[in-house]
Amino acid sequence: MGAYNLVDAVTGDGAGGLRAEAAPARTGPPTSGETEKTARDFLAAWAAGDTAKAAGLTDNAQAATTALAAFRDSAHVEKVTFKQGTAVGTKVPFSVSAEVVLGKQRTTWAYDSSLDVVRGAEGGRARVGWQPAVVHPELTAGRTLRTGPTEEPKVAAVDRSGAELDLKDHPSLESVLSELRKKYGEKAGGEPAVAVRLEGPAGAAPKNLHVVSEGKPGKLRTTIDAAVQRAAETAVNKYGDASVVAVKPSTGEILAVANSKKTGFNAALGGTTAPGSTMKIVTSALLLEQGKAAPGKALPCPKNATYGMTFHNVENSENPRATFAQDFAASCNTAFISFAGQLPDGALAAEARDVFGIGLDWKAGVATFDGRVPTDSGAGKAAALIGQGRVQMSPLNMASIAATVRDGSFHQPYFVDPSLDGRQLARAARPLSPGAARDLRSMMRLTAVSGTGARAMAGLGGDIGAKTGSAEVDGQTAPNGWFAAYRDDVAAAAVVPQGGHGGDSAGPVVAAVLRAGG
Repeated sequence: MGAYNLVDAVTGDGAGGLRAEAAPARTGPPTSGETEKTARDFLAAWAAGDTAKAAGLTDNAQAATTALAAFRDSAHVEKVTFKQGTAVGTKVPFSVSAEVVLGKQRTTWAYDSSLDVVRGAEGGRARVGWQPAVVHPELTAGRTLRTGPTEEPKVAAVDRSGAELDLKDHPSLESVLSELRKKYGEKAGGEPAVAVRLEGPAGAAPKNLHVVSEGKPGKLRTTIDAAVQRAAETAVNKYGDASVVAVKPSTGEILAVANSKKTGFNAALGGTTAPGSTMKIVTSALLLEQGKAAPGKALPCPKNATYGMTFHNVENSENPRATFAQDFAASCNTAFISFAGQLPDGALAAEARDVFGIGLDWKAGVATFDGRVPTDSGAGKAAALIGQGRVQMSPLNMASIAATVRDGSFHQPYFVDPSLDGRQLARAARPLSPGAARDLRSMMRLTAVSGTGARAMAGLGGDIGAKTGSAEVDGQTAPNGWFAAYRDDVAAAAVVPQGGHGGDSAGPVVAAVLRAGG
């Protein structure tokens, strides 16, 4: 007997033989039975992880394979189950329960979707009409589902005691904290938020569809003292333009930074103006260490002194019977100018660098100006002795100079402990000699209790010292007011542009900060 293969029907071939003949292609909408079975088989294959089988039950196996594989691999769906609803015509709703796993994070993502059953091109078999929306109702061509971090971890900046620093209370810290977060955020121990997101096409903002993890903010501990910072903010806001910095002499930790002008430029850290007579702290250290002066040694204060040009005192004052300590406390310019001819051109620059760390590469955690005392000769050298000429300082630099006197050694100022990133802080070549440190502290105390700084420092107990400054600036009608001082283990410096006498303008700012420091 001749053999044959019967598929759906057997017919004569018109040539006296028999052959198998395919059934005619089915037409018309899929029946309710076909719809229910096709949807059930497709969802079962998808749930079983059989991507090839599931894709084969659609009318576009290639596109379905890509989308279903991305659902597993890019969206990190480890397991998925479905609950098939009642079809409405050829549309079948279903609910999705997807177990999303990324690292140690695991969550269940539930949502509703649907599919349409259509007649396939081959044989009219019932197939799932493929659309990306089968996977998720918001998924369209050109987009994909991806599970991953939605942003960098949030970083909470806290003060030295662990209290979060709120910019509403400390607006001057906005640029500082922003820079610190960028630099140290990854080391702050936070975890980013993770979500299943709808991404693409290029240029379109991603959309979060399901939150896997809310994330955990990192905690960046700074050296800021919130109480001192609040006092600094209040003090500078009494002026249209003022800046102040406070540091801890024993360590270099920056306790406060404030500017009355809340602009992109941080004058407290990056200012580059002449410091006026506050620079006499460094000049005095040089003279004391070289044995050219002593606190009780006579040093007249004439009205004028000439070295390359003629210098004068504020209000043309004079004291022919003054001692070196009295000249310092009264801020006599001419007495200091009288030493210009006795000092090598590079002596002041070397003292500033080797003892006070000025001009070294400070690594405070944010960008800072680290001071500038150039080697000069003639009138330029003389002007530098009283903080004029080409000498440039910021309040940070002058606060550090006052701190160095208080401690005896330079400790580079910083906002974040160097152990966090292993950076090496700048180191001065040597400490201030013990004798010079003792004498300079006595002179700064004299200034604070009976000299030009006495009014501002009144009522402050403890180990105190101060120096005032009035720096003339070309084109200004009034000089910039400077004040640098310390009280126990807090040192601070402030500048009030065009503030006039430093003791009257910058002095109260510094005193308020020192008072808050305990």
